[in-house]
Amino acid sequence: MQPIISIKNLSKTYASGFRALKNVDLDIYRGEILALLGPNGAGKTTLIGTICGIVNATEGTIVVDGHDHVTDYRASRALIGLVPQELTTDAFETVWATVSFSRGLFGKAANPAHIEKILKDLSLWEKKDSTIRTLSGGMKRRVLIAKALSHEPSILFLDEPTAGVDVELRRDMWALVRALRASGVTIVLTTHYIDEAEEMADRIGVISKGEIMLVENKAELMHKLGRKQLKLQLQAPLEHVPPGLAAYNLALASNGNELIYTYDKERMGILPVLEALNEAGIRFKDLQTTQSSLEDIFVTLVTDRA
Repeated sequence: MQPIISIKNLSKTYASGFRALKNVDLDIYRGEILALLGPNGAGKTTLIGTICGIVNATEGTIVVDGHDHVTDYRASRALIGLVPQELTTDAFETVWATVSFSRGLFGKAANPAHIEKILKDLSLWEKKDSTIRTLSGGMKRRVLIAKALSHEPSILFLDEPTAGVDVELRRDMWALVRALRASGVTIVLTTHYIDEAEEMADRIGVISKGEIMLVENKAELMHKLGRKQLKLQLQAPLEHVPPGLAAYNLALASNGNELIYTYDKERMGILPVLEALNEAGIRFKDLQTTQSSLEDIFVTLVTDRA
């Protein structure tokens, strides 16, 4: 599949000597939702800013749907909508005026019907004549999204779009993102809410200290790195795991009343363990299985890197 954004050997070193991005290679595919996860200072915002032309790269190339982001900047940037972290809006403009003005910045002809649709989709229609300074923080965030969508971009970057906003706006955002993806828009989001990435993304990218650690299909990542765990509530406590069960690396917990078996795709499933326990005369009264969440995987990856 041909990527809509292709990033090769991208690096950014600031005047202070701080290297925010280190030889980043990343392909983003048309129509996908890619979630970028990483701790504070990992380079997420610098990466987005560089792709959007706000930050100048020290080295490397970015091609957006066939357009080099330096030599063909206008064409490249016109394909992109950006919702930044900061609430930067024209405080004394009305909602309608500021969103319409953003469309005009990209040389697009006036299209009141499109602006109306965006404002209604974002529950801003009743506020269209209100000045930005009179809006709540959540409403201002919606205005930023409306501005980013005003020129009908085919790629949308959402940099921490739901940070510090209420549950209702998060829910509305998720619905909007799904609708945009269904219409063919490619979406890249950074988020601290790992449940958001787990719910929304097709692929997950993890960035740490300016380097892309991995980019994987979400389901494959969960399968590859997500460990499963079987917990058995025993009918009678054990003082130790019988030597004959050593191959299963079982762990005792809860004062010997619980056996825990951790496994992944490289190890056998639970049926052989249950059969071995039965042969050893170990009886249990209840069992439960759990699987690592995306948060568990993320924490493990970042901790190992540190």
